[in-house]
Amino acid sequence: MTNNSKDSSAHSNQATTTNGHLQDKLVKDSIAHNQQISAQILRNQTTNVVPSKNNSFANDDNSDFTKVQDLPTGKPQGQQTTMPNNDKTTRTNTSEQTMKQTLFNQRDDINNPHTPETDGNEQTHFGYKTVNKAEKQARVADVFTSVAKKYDIMNDLMSFGIHRLWKRYAISLSGVRAGQHVLDIAGGTGDLAKVFSREVGRNGHVVLSDINAAMLEVGRERLINAGCNNVDFVLANAETLAPFDDESFDLVTISFGLRNVTDKDAALKSMYRVLKPGGRLLILEFSKPVFEPLSKAYDLYSFTALPVMGKLIANDAESYQYLAESIRMHPDQQTLKQMMQQAGFENCDYHNLTAGIVAVHRGFKA
Repeated sequence: MTNNSKDSSAHSNQATTTNGHLQDKLVKDSIAHNQQISAQILRNQTTNVVPSKNNSFANDDNSDFTKVQDLPTGKPQGQQTTMPNNDKTTRTNTSEQTMKQTLFNQRDDINNPHTPETDGNEQTHFGYKTVNKAEKQARVADVFTSVAKKYDIMNDLMSFGIHRLWKRYAISLSGVRAGQHVLDIAGGTGDLAKVFSREVGRNGHVVLSDINAAMLEVGRERLINAGCNNVDFVLANAETLAPFDDESFDLVTISFGLRNVTDKDAALKSMYRVLKPGGRLLILEFSKPVFEPLSKAYDLYSFTALPVMGKLIANDAESYQYLAESIRMHPDQQTLKQMMQQAGFENCDYHNLTAGIVAVHRGFKA
């Protein structure tokens, strides 16, 4: 063997030894780091401390909001859900009582403007039943919490899929453009918000709002899975729209939700408040058929087939009995148009769909 070969061999052995030492060091460092993480997690569990997002030991599950109780609070900043009040409580305060305060009230009786103190025993309708105004919001919440998971399937079955055409027509009247801000009230599972998200583009913004946490969770999951990253999810009462500033939106929509609102006049005034000058309101809602033979057949279908389907598909006949009754108690086309005008909207009109079974109302803020 030549001297050059010996030198080369020695250099190779030295390099191998050096790499071996380096690998040993990396392994030891990794083990030490893992032990440090395990010790930190153990201390957190022992002391009941919730890691903050800035902590390198934070649990990744905290950022995966897959359940209603995991939805964050605070100002909307994209794919977040906010409480409608100014609760400053955060997850860093870990007492059990505080954590409960950050969760959605599962009865969704949020910021209810109707209480025994404000309304006394004043009554309103809940379907064909008469109830105190203070009770209606929670009763409606129970209905939609019950049907949330089967809501879309039932819509397809009840309308034979025609509800998709109704929504498509309403969107065609929206005039929505790139860069605009849109509020979809009672948006539930997010059918309209998903389309608006695409139409307003990356420079626009959509808020999917609902009073019902279960419905909002279904919509949030659907839209995030669809890649709609310009949408916020906000729990809000349509009568007050408390989380939103005056003149915040170019377009406000409410689809099949107005009939469930306790005080529709108050809701229309709030919608007017949050619209920008020149903004547009669209209301898609069941209405009064204009063809009498169809009206009778529609009643027969609504009060016989709907509860049966509700029982078979959603295991809830009573909720769908209420939904059928709530449609009959909703103002007809001309009455709703007058209510919009009284709330301040101008150039109001409506378009009957499927012979008036559904109508799209439109109004503008001067």
